[in-house]
Amino acid sequence: MKLGIVGSGMIVGDLLSFIHDLPDIELIHISGTKRSEEKIKDICEKHQFHRYSTSYDELLNDQEVDTVYVALPNHLHYEYTKQALLAQKNVILEKPLTSTIEEAKELKELAVEKHLFLWEAITNQYLPNYHKIKEILPTLGKIKIIECNFSQYSSRYNAFKEGHILPAFDYTKSGGALMDLNIYNIHFVIGLFGKPKDVHYYPNIEKHIDTSGILILEYEDFKCVCIAAKDCKAPLSNHIQGDKGCINLSTPTSIIDKFNVLMNDGTTKTINENHDVHRMYDEFVAFEKMYQDKDYEQCYQMLDHSMIVCEVQTIARRKAGVLFPADEGK
Repeated sequence: MKLGIVGSGMIVGDLLSFIHDLPDIELIHISGTKRSEEKIKDICEKHQFHRYSTSYDELLNDQEVDTVYVALPNHLHYEYTKQALLAQKNVILEKPLTSTIEEAKELKELAVEKHLFLWEAITNQYLPNYHKIKEILPTLGKIKIIECNFSQYSSRYNAFKEGHILPAFDYTKSGGALMDLNIYNIHFVIGLFGKPKDVHYYPNIEKHIDTSGILILEYEDFKCVCIAAKDCKAPLSNHIQGDKGCINLSTPTSIIDKFNVLMNDGTTKTINENHDVHRMYDEFVAFEKMYQDKDYEQCYQMLDHSMIVCEVQTIARRKAGVLFPADEGK
C-alpha cells in the first residue's frame, strides 16, 4: 500500500507513531494547507515521506499514491473522499464516515462502481478485545440492558463558552458530542447487535451543537443507552447485561482495554487480548491485509456496518434538531 495523507492534526501524529512498524505500508506523500506548510515539511522529513505539498490536487495527481488517508475535520470527509475516489484512489477515511447518510451512500456507490477500497478508520471494530466480547456474548444469556458512557471534559469547551468555537463544537463543521465520542458507542453496539429498530436522541444543545447527550437505541428484546459528553466528566462505564451475567468495561469504547466478565453464579474473569501497541494499530493491519488480499468483500461488509452507524447518527441528530449544513434540504 502506497499511502498519501491529507491533514496534519493530532490523529496523523497518532498514526505516524506506529506506521513504520507496518513495512507493507509505504509513506509517499503528505498534503496540507499553505498555512501548515512548515509543519507538513517537518513531518515529511521526520517520517521519510517521498514528498509533501500544500495542494490536494498534487496529492491526487501523484501516480505513486494508491491510497489516501483522509484525516480532516468531519465536514470535509465527504468532499475530499469523493475527490480521491474520482481520482481512482482507495480511501481510508477517519471516523465519523460522513456528516449524513446521503453523503455516505454516494461515496459507497462510487467506491463499488470504481472497484476501490473505502474504509472507515474506526478503532474498536478491529481490536482483539472487541472480537473476544463477540465470542463471549452468548454466555451472558438473554441480553436485557446495554449502557455505554463516554464522558470526557474537553479543554475546548472553555473556549467555546467564551465564544471561541473550534471544530469539535462547531455545527458548521459537523462537530458535537454525538459525532466525536458517541460515534464510538454506536459502532460498539451495532457491531455486536446490528441495526436497532428505533433511535432517539436527547442532547444538551448550546449554540446549535450538542455538547453532551443521551442516545437510546431500541432493539426487539432490549434497550441500549449511549451517553457521551464533552462538557462534563464522569467515570467511563460500559455494561452489557444479560440474564446469566454481564460484561463490564471501564475504558472508552474506542480503546476497549481489559474487561470483566461477571456471571450470576459468582464466577468472575478479567480478559485482555489486545496487543500492547497503539489503539489504531489493528485497524491499519486489517486495511493493509484486505488491500494485499484484494478482499473487497470484507471491505464492503465493514462499509455496510459503517453505513448503519451513519444512518443512526443522522436520524438521531435530525430528530433532536442538531442540524449541519449538509442536512439542508434533507
